Amino acid sequence: MHKRIKAHFKRVDPKLFREFQKIGDIKSIFPIRPQEYFPRLCREIISQQLSSKVADKFLERFLLLFPRKQITPKRLLKFSDQKLRGIGISWAKVKYLKDLANKIEKKEISLHNLRDFNDQKIIEELTKVKGIGNWTAEMFLMFSLGREDVFSCGDLGLRKAIEKIYKVTNLTETKLETISIKWSPYRTWACRILWASHDKK
Repeated sequence: MHKRIKAHFKRVDPKLFREFQKIGDIKSIFPIRPQEYFPRLCREIISQQLSSKVADKFLERFLLLFPRKQITPKRLLKFSDQKLRGIGISWAKVKYLKDLANKIEKKEISLHNLRDFNDQKIIEELTKVKGIGNWTAEMFLMFSLGREDVFSCGDLGLRKAIEKIYKVTNLTETKLETISIKWSPYRTWACRILWASHDKK
Protein backbone atom coordinates (compact mmCIF):
# COMPACT_ATOMS: atom_id res chain seq x y z
CA MET A 1 0.00 0.00 0.00
CA HIS A 2 1.34 3.40 -0.99
CA LYS A 3 2.40 5.69 1.85
CA ARG A 4 -0.10 8.36 0.75
CA ILE A 5 -2.95 5.90 1.35
CA LYS A 6 -1.57 4.91 4.75
CA ALA A 7 -1.27 8.58 5.67
CA HIS A 8 -4.86 9.19 4.58
CA PHE A 9 -6.26 6.42 6.80
CA LYS A 10 -4.07 7.45 9.71
CA ARG A 11 -5.47 10.97 9.45
CA VAL A 12 -9.16 10.29 8.80
CA ASP A 13 -9.74 7.01 10.66
CA PRO A 14 -7.32 5.89 13.40
CA LYS A 15 -9.43 2.78 14.11
CA LEU A 16 -9.11 1.53 10.54
CA PHE A 17 -5.43 2.42 10.54
CA ARG A 18 -4.90 0.30 13.66
CA GLU A 19 -6.54 -2.63 11.89
CA PHE A 20 -4.22 -2.11 8.96
CA GLN A 21 -1.21 -2.21 11.29
CA LYS A 22 -2.40 -5.55 12.70
CA ILE A 23 -2.75 -7.26 9.32
CA GLY A 24 0.33 -5.89 7.60
CA ASP A 25 0.76 -4.54 4.10
CA ILE A 26 -1.73 -5.01 1.26
CA LYS A 27 -0.56 -5.47 -2.33
CA SER A 28 -1.76 -3.32 -5.20
CA ILE A 29 -4.33 -4.60 -7.68
CA PHE A 30 -3.50 -4.05 -11.33
CA PRO A 31 -6.26 -3.74 -13.98
CA ILE A 32 -6.66 -6.71 -16.27
CA ARG A 33 -6.74 -6.34 -20.05
CA PRO A 34 -10.09 -5.81 -21.83
CA GLN A 35 -9.82 -9.21 -23.53
CA GLU A 36 -9.85 -10.76 -20.06
CA TYR A 37 -13.14 -9.13 -19.01
CA PHE A 38 -15.43 -11.81 -20.42
CA PRO A 39 -13.54 -14.77 -18.89
CA ARG A 40 -13.38 -12.92 -15.58
CA LEU A 41 -17.13 -12.29 -15.54
CA CYS A 42 -17.77 -15.94 -16.40
CA ARG A 43 -15.61 -16.86 -13.44
CA GLU A 44 -17.55 -14.50 -11.17
CA ILE A 45 -20.86 -16.04 -12.24
CA ILE A 46 -19.65 -19.62 -11.80
CA SER A 47 -18.11 -18.87 -8.38
CA GLN A 48 -21.18 -17.24 -6.85
CA GLN A 49 -22.18 -18.78 -3.50
CA LEU A 50 -19.59 -21.54 -3.77
CA SER A 51 -16.56 -22.36 -1.66
CA SER A 52 -13.22 -21.62 -3.30
CA LYS A 53 -12.44 -25.33 -3.59
CA VAL A 54 -15.68 -26.18 -5.40
CA ALA A 55 -15.54 -23.06 -7.57
CA ASP A 56 -11.97 -23.86 -8.67
CA LYS A 57 -13.04 -27.36 -9.72
CA PHE A 58 -15.93 -26.05 -11.83
CA LEU A 59 -13.78 -23.31 -13.33
CA GLU A 60 -11.13 -25.79 -14.45
CA ARG A 61 -13.80 -27.92 -16.14
CA PHE A 62 -15.24 -24.80 -17.76
CA LEU A 63 -11.85 -23.77 -19.09
CA LEU A 64 -11.26 -27.21 -20.62
CA LEU A 65 -14.40 -26.85 -22.76
CA PHE A 66 -12.68 -24.20 -24.89
CA PRO A 67 -10.02 -24.89 -27.54
CA ARG A 68 -6.65 -23.73 -26.20
CA LYS A 69 -8.63 -22.50 -23.15
CA GLN A 70 -9.63 -19.37 -25.08
CA ILE A 71 -12.97 -18.30 -23.58
CA THR A 72 -15.09 -16.19 -25.94
CA PRO A 73 -18.81 -15.33 -26.11
CA LYS A 74 -19.17 -16.88 -29.57
CA ARG A 75 -17.67 -20.19 -28.49
CA LEU A 76 -19.71 -20.30 -25.30
CA LEU A 77 -22.96 -19.85 -27.24
CA LYS A 78 -22.16 -22.91 -29.34
CA PHE A 79 -22.34 -25.14 -26.27
CA SER A 80 -25.64 -26.76 -25.37
CA ASP A 81 -27.11 -25.93 -22.00
CA GLN A 82 -26.57 -29.57 -21.02
CA LYS A 83 -22.86 -29.37 -21.85
CA LEU A 84 -22.41 -26.35 -19.61
CA ARG A 85 -24.52 -27.96 -16.90
CA GLY A 86 -22.16 -30.93 -17.14
CA ILE A 87 -19.29 -29.07 -15.47
CA GLY A 88 -21.35 -29.06 -12.28
CA ILE A 89 -22.94 -25.61 -12.24
CA SER A 90 -26.67 -24.98 -11.75
CA TRP A 91 -29.15 -24.47 -14.57
CA ALA A 92 -29.52 -20.86 -13.38
CA LYS A 93 -25.80 -20.22 -13.88
CA VAL A 94 -26.00 -21.79 -17.33
CA LYS A 95 -28.66 -19.20 -18.19
CA TYR A 96 -26.56 -16.40 -16.71
CA LEU A 97 -23.49 -17.36 -18.76
CA LYS A 98 -25.55 -17.59 -21.94
CA ASP A 99 -27.21 -14.24 -21.20
CA LEU A 100 -23.82 -12.57 -20.73
CA ALA A 101 -22.50 -14.01 -23.98
CA ASN A 102 -25.70 -13.15 -25.87
CA LYS A 103 -25.70 -9.54 -24.72
CA ILE A 104 -22.08 -9.13 -25.79
CA GLU A 105 -22.66 -10.74 -29.20
CA LYS A 106 -25.75 -8.60 -29.78
CA LYS A 107 -23.77 -5.53 -28.65
CA GLU A 108 -26.27 -4.79 -25.91
CA ILE A 109 -23.26 -4.31 -23.67
CA SER A 110 -19.69 -3.55 -24.69
CA LEU A 111 -17.07 -4.89 -22.33
CA HIS A 112 -14.12 -3.37 -24.18
CA ASN A 113 -15.39 0.13 -23.45
CA LEU A 114 -15.95 -0.48 -19.74
CA ARG A 115 -12.66 0.98 -18.56
CA ASP A 116 -13.66 4.32 -20.11
CA PHE A 117 -16.85 4.56 -18.02
CA ASN A 118 -17.31 5.87 -14.51
CA ASP A 119 -18.10 3.39 -11.74
CA GLN A 120 -21.86 3.90 -11.76
CA LYS A 121 -22.09 3.49 -15.53
CA ILE A 122 -20.13 0.24 -15.31
CA ILE A 123 -22.49 -1.09 -12.65
CA GLU A 124 -25.46 -0.13 -14.82
CA GLU A 125 -23.95 -1.93 -17.82
CA LEU A 126 -23.01 -5.12 -16.01
CA THR A 127 -26.27 -5.47 -14.11
CA LYS A 128 -28.12 -5.68 -17.42
CA VAL A 129 -26.94 -9.29 -17.38
CA LYS A 130 -29.03 -11.86 -15.53
CA GLY A 131 -27.12 -13.14 -12.53
CA ILE A 132 -24.88 -10.08 -12.22
CA GLY A 133 -26.00 -7.86 -9.38
CA ASN A 134 -24.45 -4.84 -7.72
CA TRP A 135 -22.09 -6.94 -5.59
CA THR A 136 -20.59 -8.80 -8.56
CA ALA A 137 -20.24 -5.52 -10.47
CA GLU A 138 -18.54 -3.88 -7.48
CA MET A 139 -16.08 -6.78 -7.18
CA PHE A 140 -15.33 -6.41 -10.88
CA LEU A 141 -14.63 -2.70 -10.37
CA MET A 142 -12.25 -3.46 -7.52
CA PHE A 143 -10.42 -6.58 -8.63
CA SER A 144 -10.59 -6.46 -12.44
CA LEU A 145 -10.49 -2.73 -13.18
CA GLY A 146 -8.42 -1.76 -10.16
CA ARG A 147 -10.74 1.09 -9.18
CA GLU A 148 -9.58 2.50 -5.84
CA ASP A 149 -12.74 4.15 -4.54
CA VAL A 150 -15.42 1.44 -4.45
CA PHE A 151 -17.45 0.37 -1.42
CA SER A 152 -19.89 -2.54 -1.39
CA CYS A 153 -22.78 -1.88 0.99
CA GLY A 154 -24.21 -5.35 0.41
CA ASP A 155 -21.10 -7.31 1.36
CA LEU A 156 -21.70 -9.31 4.54
CA GLY A 157 -18.01 -9.56 5.46
CA LEU A 158 -17.63 -5.78 5.34
CA ARG A 159 -20.74 -5.30 7.46
CA LYS A 160 -19.50 -7.72 10.12
CA ALA A 161 -16.05 -6.15 10.22
CA ILE A 162 -17.52 -2.65 10.57
CA GLU A 163 -19.89 -3.77 13.33
CA LYS A 164 -16.98 -5.21 15.31
CA ILE A 165 -14.45 -2.43 14.78
CA TYR A 166 -16.82 0.49 15.23
CA LYS A 167 -19.17 -1.15 17.78
CA VAL A 168 -22.29 -0.43 15.73
CA THR A 169 -25.41 -2.49 14.98
CA ASN A 170 -28.42 -2.31 12.67
CA LEU A 171 -26.33 -1.01 9.81
CA THR A 172 -28.44 0.58 7.10
CA GLU A 173 -27.08 1.53 3.72
CA THR A 174 -27.18 5.17 4.83
CA LYS A 175 -25.10 4.38 7.93
CA LEU A 176 -22.60 2.43 5.86
CA GLU A 177 -22.26 5.30 3.40
CA THR A 178 -21.73 7.73 6.29
CA ILE A 179 -18.99 5.54 7.78
CA SER A 180 -17.29 4.80 4.47
CA ILE A 181 -17.31 8.24 2.88
CA LYS A 182 -14.36 9.42 4.96
CA TRP A 183 -12.22 6.70 3.40
CA SER A 184 -12.71 8.19 -0.07
CA PRO A 185 -10.87 8.28 -2.47
CA TYR A 186 -9.46 4.95 -1.22
CA ARG A 187 -12.56 3.00 -0.22
CA THR A 188 -11.42 -0.11 -2.10
CA TRP A 189 -8.33 -0.21 0.08
CA ALA A 190 -10.50 0.23 3.17
CA CYS A 191 -12.64 -2.73 2.06
CA ARG A 192 -9.55 -4.88 1.72
CA ILE A 193 -8.39 -3.93 5.22
CA LEU A 194 -11.83 -4.77 6.59
CA TRP A 195 -11.96 -8.14 4.78
CA ALA A 196 -8.50 -9.04 6.04
CA SER A 197 -9.47 -7.98 9.55
CA HIS A 198 -12.65 -10.07 9.41
CA ASP A 199 -10.80 -13.13 8.07
CA LYS A 200 -8.30 -12.99 10.95
CA LYS A 201 -10.98 -13.16 13.63
